[in-house]
Amino acid sequence: MIWKQVIDPFNSIALSVLVAAIPIMFIFWALIIKKMKGYQASLIATGLAMIIATLVYGMPIKLALLSAAHGAVYGLFPICWLVIMAVFLFNITVKSGQFEIIKYFMASITSDRRLQALLIAFSFGSFLEGTAGFGAPVAITAAMLVGLGFNPLYASGICLIANTAPVAFGSIGIPITVASQVSGIPELPISQMVGRTLPILSIMLPFYLVTIIAGFKKAKEIWPAVLVSGVSFAFLQWFSSNYLGPALPDVIAGLGSIVCLMAFLRFWKPETTWRFANEPAATFNADINYTNGQIIRAWSPFIILTIMVISWGIQPIKDVLNSIGMVQFEFPGLHNAIQGGDGTPLAKLFKFNYLSAAGTAILVAALIAIPLVGLTYRTGASVFGATLNQLKFPILTIAAVLGFAYILNDSGITLTLAAVLANTGFMFPFFAPVLGWLGVFITGSDTSANALFSKLQYATAQSIGVDPVVTVAANISGGVVGKMISPQSIAVAAAAGNLVGKESELFRFTVKHSFYMLIFICGITLTQAYAIKWIIPVYEMLGSKKAVAIPDVSKGYTYLIILAILLAVIATAVLRNVRKKELTTI
Repeated sequence: MIWKQVIDPFNSIALSVLVAAIPIMFIFWALIIKKMKGYQASLIATGLAMIIATLVYGMPIKLALLSAAHGAVYGLFPICWLVIMAVFLFNITVKSGQFEIIKYFMASITSDRRLQALLIAFSFGSFLEGTAGFGAPVAITAAMLVGLGFNPLYASGICLIANTAPVAFGSIGIPITVASQVSGIPELPISQMVGRTLPILSIMLPFYLVTIIAGFKKAKEIWPAVLVSGVSFAFLQWFSSNYLGPALPDVIAGLGSIVCLMAFLRFWKPETTWRFANEPAATFNADINYTNGQIIRAWSPFIILTIMVISWGIQPIKDVLNSIGMVQFEFPGLHNAIQGGDGTPLAKLFKFNYLSAAGTAILVAALIAIPLVGLTYRTGASVFGATLNQLKFPILTIAAVLGFAYILNDSGITLTLAAVLANTGFMFPFFAPVLGWLGVFITGSDTSANALFSKLQYATAQSIGVDPVVTVAANISGGVVGKMISPQSIAVAAAAGNLVGKESELFRFTVKHSFYMLIFICGITLTQAYAIKWIIPVYEMLGSKKAVAIPDVSKGYTYLIILAILLAVIATAVLRNVRKKELTTI
C-alpha cells in the first residue's frame, strides 16, 4: 500500500503552516528559553513531528516509525561513525602528549599578538575544525590564546568569529554529507557551490579579525601577512572543495595557510611587535625548543589522516573497497511506500559501505598513528572507550535530529513550509542563508541545521525556478556565521577563556559580527541565483540514470600532489631555519 504526501492538510495553507511549524518552534523554545539539553529537545521534537505527521497529515504510524528509524540509522552510520573516529584520532594525539608539542610549536612562531591570532585562531582553528569539530577548535584555540597572554574576552571572541570560515567542511565534511543525503543533491556539487562562496569571506576574515583585536591602523601595519594568510587559505579552500570534495578543505587550507604564513614570516617582520595594553601574564611557555623530528612526530597522526582520506576518495580505490565491503538494501517497509507530491514513489535505500566510508579511513589512520605517537594498542582501546563515553550524548542527539528531519521530509511537513517560503518569490535566495543561520543558532551545529532545512531549501528553490544547489549551499554558508552566537558555542568559548558567568558579554561581542556576515552571505547568494549563474556547478540528482556532470576529480589529485610537494619543500626549509636558530641560541 502506497501513501501519498499531503502539502495542505487543512485546505488552508496558513493554518497548515502554523501546525507544521510546531516541531521547529518547539526546538527554538526548548533550547533558547527552556535551555533544554540538545538530545532531550531533539527526542521530544521527534515525538511531536510523529504526532503531527500521523494525526494531521494522515501518515500511517508504521511509516512514521520507519521514517524516524531510517534517519536515526543514517545518523549512526556513516555520520556518527565518522565523528567518533575523528575525535578518537584527536584524543590519541592529546593522550600521547604530542598535542602539547603542536601547541608549543604554533605559539613559538611569533610573539606578535596579531599574527598569533591569525596562526592559532584562524589557520590552526580551521585545521582542528576539519579533524575534530564539535566545539574542540574554539575550546583549544581560545585556551591557547589566553595562555599566551591574550585578553580573555578577545581570545574567546575572535576564536568564535574565526571559526566561521571552516565550519561548512568541519569533521571531515559531515555538514555537506548530511545536506546531500537530505536534499538528494550529490556531495560534490554542494561542496563546489559552498567552495565558491566561503573563500570570498575567507580572504577578508584575517583582516577583519586583526581589526577587531588591534584596530584598523594596526591591522594595516601587517597587511602583507594578512594577505598571505587570507589568500592562501581561500585558494586552498576553493581548490580542495571543488576538486577533492568536502572531506579535506579545512585540513588542507588550515595547514597550507600555516605553512605559507610561516614561510613568509622568515623573510618579513612587522616594524613593531603589538601586544594588548595591560595584558595578563602569559601562562603558556612558548620558548621550549623541539627538534624537527619531534615536531614531525607530533603532526604525524594528522599527516596520516590526510593521506588516508585522500586515498579513500580516489574513485578506483573506492570502487575496490565497495566491491569487497558494501551492503546496500531497500529499507524494509519504507522503500517506495511513500508517494511524493509529484506522484513519484520515494526510493529509500540504505548503503552500508563499511570499508569505503570516510570514518574507516580515519580508523586506519588512528591505528597506524597509535605506535608512532608512543602509545600501546591497549591504551588506544582505553582512549576509544573514553571517546565513546565523551560522545554518548552527541551521538544520541545526531540520531534524534536525523530521525526528526526524515519525518519532516517524508510526511510532507517540509513541503508545507516550503510552499509558504516560495511566496517570497524572487527574493527567496536572499533569505535562504537565514534559515541555516537560525538552524545553527538553535542547534549549535551546521550538520543539524542541514538535516532540518536542506530538503526545504531544495523544494522551495525548485518551486520558484532557482537551481536548488544554490539554496542548499546557502543553508550551509549561512549556518557558519550563526555558529559564533549559538548558546552551545558561547558556553564552550566562555569555559575555555575563563569567562564562565560572563557569557552575555561574549554574546554581545560576537552578535553584531554575525549579522554583518549573514547579510554579506545573503547578498552573495542572491547574486549567484540570478546574476552569475555560470558559477553554479552542473549536476544530476542522486539516483538519476545520467552521470553526474562534474569536473574531473582525478585532475584535482594530480594538482594536490604537486601542491603538497611544494608545501612540503617550504615547510622543510622553514623547519630547517627554525632548527638553525635554535642551535645558534643554544
